[in-house]
Amino acid sequence: MSDKKKFQALSAPKGVPDYVPPQSEVFYHVRDEMVRQAHISGFQHIELPIFEDTTLFARGVGESTDVVSKEMYTFADRGERSVTLRPEGTAGVMRAVIQHGLDRGQLPVKLNYFGPFFRYERPQAGRYRQLQQVGVEAIGVDDPALDAEVIALADRSYRALGLSGFRLELTSLGDANCRPAYREKLQEFLFKLPLDEETRKRAELNPLRVLDDKREEVREMTADAPLMLDHLDGPCREHFETVTGLLDDMGVPYEINPRMVRGLDYYTKTTFEFVHDGLGAQSGIGGGGRYDGLMAQLGGQNLSGIGYGLGVDRTVLAMEAEGITVDSSIHRVDVYGVALGAEAKKKMTVLVNDLRLKGFTCDMSFGDRGLKGAMKGANRAGARYTLVLGEQELADGNVAVKDMEAGEQESVALGDVVSFLGQRLGALK
Repeated sequence: MSDKKKFQALSAPKGVPDYVPPQSEVFYHVRDEMVRQAHISGFQHIELPIFEDTTLFARGVGESTDVVSKEMYTFADRGERSVTLRPEGTAGVMRAVIQHGLDRGQLPVKLNYFGPFFRYERPQAGRYRQLQQVGVEAIGVDDPALDAEVIALADRSYRALGLSGFRLELTSLGDANCRPAYREKLQEFLFKLPLDEETRKRAELNPLRVLDDKREEVREMTADAPLMLDHLDGPCREHFETVTGLLDDMGVPYEINPRMVRGLDYYTKTTFEFVHDGLGAQSGIGGGGRYDGLMAQLGGQNLSGIGYGLGVDRTVLAMEAEGITVDSSIHRVDVYGVALGAEAKKKMTVLVNDLRLKGFTCDMSFGDRGLKGAMKGANRAGARYTLVLGEQELADGNVAVKDMEAGEQESVALGDVVSFLGQRLGALK
């Protein structure tokens, strides 16, 4: 028996997906298209910390939410400070805006971010403990036209990826002027119901959260509950009607869902969610809303904002459900180098590097693969051109350049290959 210690193969943590080729190309394409659409609308990139002071999320997201009470990855660092892996992006963006004084300049501040977020949830298809999102926040102006722009941007992001089997659900959650009276009416209704102790506590902290309960018995009990949309004051109703009117004008389809309650406490007025029925239980693929009062709650000015988070993971699943594929040519290799022999490999390494310096995507064969095996590698890489350099080519001072699509091959002087391919590939770009 070998004395070598046997190690068990390791796997990714539960609920944390890997994206490996070729699926990683789909992930990359989805994320980048969402970011591109945000930049088209004038949003600028902000890079956020992966973890923040726990107080930021407790205060900004809301202690009555499942996110804060059950799902956060919170731990003490080596300085005994309580920190939390970010469960969402809005609170962190708002903290950064306040800290760096971005709200003291031109408004609205329009920011875009992307990356992983962390929630300790029960893993299932589309629900991960490390989830990937692309988000935007437009901060500093309470304008229904800005609400419509953000919603239309999210809708356009999905459609740019080829998705069509989703729907936009929309409502208004009122504001600090009309919500208190509605809260009293809702609590009065709820406290007459035979709620369990945990649900009753939720009704005391944030009664709107009870309307979001997915249990059938609770949904039946609350079927006749008063709805916020029926208790908006004049300004909130006018705001909402302006948003829906602008969406109509832009041709963005939507459905009014008066029972919608997003999972975060800071939402006010316009609130929305994108739903895809091809995903089963985890049908939400993105959503967001307006958040009056959040900045003041985090120690800044009393400025409003609106934003969204689009789920990259769930969008990938939605594309699979609709049978949408990503053209592999998006990430194809421009040039693939095949070197036969040690001296040829030295020359090819320099040649490939020179082409990369010109901005072309290049790869080459490694190891001691023969011509047949190396050409298979070129095909797998989706190369437009393959360069073959062997003993004969070295002796002649040439490189065999093969157009992989046309199947034609010609010899080009070694010193002219970079300019030759630059002309050919430049015409294709």
